[in-house]
Amino acid sequence: MSRITSRTTFAAVTAALALTATACSSSDDGGGGTSNPTSTTTGGAQSTAFQPAHKGGTLKLVAHAAAGSFDPQVNYTLQYWQLYQSMYDGLLAFKKTGGQESFTVVPDLAAAMPVVSNGGKTYTFTLRKGIKFSTGKPVTTDDVVASFQRIFKVSSPTAGTFYNGIVGADACLKTPASCTLAKGVVGDAAAGTVTVNLTAPDPEFPYKLAVPHASILPKDSPAKDAGTKPLPTTGPYMAASYDPNRALKLVRNPYFKEWSREAQPQAYADDVDYTFGQTVESEVTAVQNGQADWMFDPPPADRLSEIGTTYASQAHVNPLTAFWYVTLNVNSAPFNNKLARQAINWAVDRNAVVGLYGGKNLASPACTILPPGFPGHVDKCQYTKGGGKTWSAPDLAKAKALVKQSGTAGQEVGIVVQDDEVNKSIGQYLQSLLTQLGYKATLKPLSANIQFTYIQNTKNKVQLALTSWYQDYPAASDFLNVLLSCASFHPGSDSSINISGFCDKGIEGRMQTALKTGQTDQKAADQQWATIDQDIMAQSPVVPVINPKIIDFTSKRVGNYRFSKQFYMLVGQLWVK
Repeated sequence: MSRITSRTTFAAVTAALALTATACSSSDDGGGGTSNPTSTTTGGAQSTAFQPAHKGGTLKLVAHAAAGSFDPQVNYTLQYWQLYQSMYDGLLAFKKTGGQESFTVVPDLAAAMPVVSNGGKTYTFTLRKGIKFSTGKPVTTDDVVASFQRIFKVSSPTAGTFYNGIVGADACLKTPASCTLAKGVVGDAAAGTVTVNLTAPDPEFPYKLAVPHASILPKDSPAKDAGTKPLPTTGPYMAASYDPNRALKLVRNPYFKEWSREAQPQAYADDVDYTFGQTVESEVTAVQNGQADWMFDPPPADRLSEIGTTYASQAHVNPLTAFWYVTLNVNSAPFNNKLARQAINWAVDRNAVVGLYGGKNLASPACTILPPGFPGHVDKCQYTKGGGKTWSAPDLAKAKALVKQSGTAGQEVGIVVQDDEVNKSIGQYLQSLLTQLGYKATLKPLSANIQFTYIQNTKNKVQLALTSWYQDYPAASDFLNVLLSCASFHPGSDSSINISGFCDKGIEGRMQTALKTGQTDQKAADQQWATIDQDIMAQSPVVPVINPKIIDFTSKRVGNYRFSKQFYMLVGQLWVK
């Protein structure tokens, strides 16, 4: 999410909440009041029909910070990808529902799934008729063609990994401003069709068309990051105003008419008010008092017991295919030395990080890039004391020996984290650990509004950073190819998702082989990805620390809570009336 540094999840709420969670069923109460505390797969058993009695009202969301640019082809955070689900549309979409079905791709602006021909290299879409942007202008094939060009013109973070297989993409990556994709994306206005030609078959391509970076925007949209100026939408909401220092306001798109309940259902609340700049303490209080309906950030430790007992019925717990990890800059001292990088992997006490995150009920130790239960994941841990399939304990003695052998002891290391309580506490732990290893460590907390873009840009010379990744779609390449391929490293750019700057030509070639294998044999491809995961970990450009769960804390008046495994809580489906 995908993904995305993504949503900083709630720290844990206590064992009491976890016990409550395991004891209850996963259905919503269907009314406007409190819902069951563990809606892990909420939505599958509920009625999908729109319920007019619950239409209306203002949904109030709160967060400590905004998430930067509001451009859907640029932003790469779950915080806004959640909102985009009720704002922007692509040719295809992930089904807006709960449970495993939320991984299903369905037609969105396209009238049907594409006709695939030419050995899997050509996709032909027929546009739905009558859909308009929030400006009142109809969506045309020209808009679709221009939107694909714009992915490259704005240097979208996934231009070189998701869409580089489109014919002509190589030229667009080299000179984005002159991108045409002349033979790659072809519109036929008379027939109402758009044809996308690929250089090779890509079984993951439908997934890539269903994420916000492939949103269809008006053809006259600026050929640069729109930043804080929201672009016209096709979904039920549009942005009335956005000030990342204060608030975001969504209102109904007056031209929206539901064309597919699966792809883009009608939203319930008339308005969504998203307020920024509050302390996490005040966010918790606001939700408890009904002044806010949902909070984005982890609650402070002194409120956890209260949430886990008195307000347990308002806490929705869901497991995630995600990992929190430490990035190590392989192109800058001291981590341009592999031994120094490996030392950090041996030294980090994952159990300590689990505790800082909130406890074993909401996180587990990680030592691979691919999370458990994800395609390509294999239980095999290279950096645990005594060896084993899963992580058990750090080996500080081995870490100190590696630092000494590397000759990097005494060097300065800056640690960049987000400035919320959970991230800062983990950052402080890392600072203490690096000091133990003999480095001169300093901590640099930054607002979540800028931290993710800051750590991507090589101009900021970030040596070590704490971040996280939540799937964009269920494929191993979405972690390994997106986060650690040469194609994802763009020096001097705020959209360089390969934050470590890792580029191994041999592994790069094997990634391409695995992608090709997936065209005919996904099981064999997943085995290849599993080996790639282990081989990248041997070089240690990242330190996986935890696999998290998520808690959505909602007000008593919120109903119809639904959790999509793909995009998490479906904001547009919440009702407050």
